[in-house]
Amino acid sequence: MEYNILVCDDDHDIVEALRIYLSAEGYHIFPAYTGKEAIDLICQQTIHLVLMDIMMPVLDGISATVQLREKYNLPVIFLTAKSEDTDKVLGLTIGADDYITKPFNPMEVVARVKSQLRRYTRLGSMPVPQHVLAIGGVELNDESKTVTVDGEPVSLTPIEYSILHLLMQNAGRVHSSSAIYEAVWHESSAGSDSTVAVHIRHLREKIEINPAEPRYVKVVWGQGYKFEKGEHK
Repeated sequence: MEYNILVCDDDHDIVEALRIYLSAEGYHIFPAYTGKEAIDLICQQTIHLVLMDIMMPVLDGISATVQLREKYNLPVIFLTAKSEDTDKVLGLTIGADDYITKPFNPMEVVARVKSQLRRYTRLGSMPVPQHVLAIGGVELNDESKTVTVDGEPVSLTPIEYSILHLLMQNAGRVHSSSAIYEAVWHESSAGSDSTVAVHIRHLREKIEINPAEPRYVKVVWGQGYKFEKGEHK
């Protein structure tokens, strides 16, 4: 899914730098330079996350966020100067989700944006398209046949993709090796246990932080495999 991010700061160089960093991650960026421009854009476009400066002309970031929160529940990350500690606290109080202190590290900005978008999607504030399966940090897009883990693309073979799709589509349900084999290979499952086990191992190596202690694809001894249903940190 392509996410639309609004970047609002009266410093054009900052807006352009953030546009470059975030566009490289596949996000579509909408620039704004005052709080009023930000509110107008949010009313006109589908925006999934806002990066908002605090000190701006016409309408400051605090006031803009107060207006935004009257209608919208999308994540707001404040861009703040080190001298604005009081404003940070006020911002979080009136509804900001996070803040980043200038000068910022580009990787930190990207990480915080990804974190807020994952949380936003997971909590159900933003509808997930029917062709997208999202559980914990794993997102499978069955339209583009792509998989990301914590926002990072993962390259799966067609067999690995099919196994993951089957397990995620039925999260929490245990599938035997033979059931997985018949569903994915579309043929008799005789002698399929070792074949499925090998592919499961390869799948874990790609989507798990520690394949030896998987968070997502779990084995249920004597029964089969399942994709863990529920929240993951």
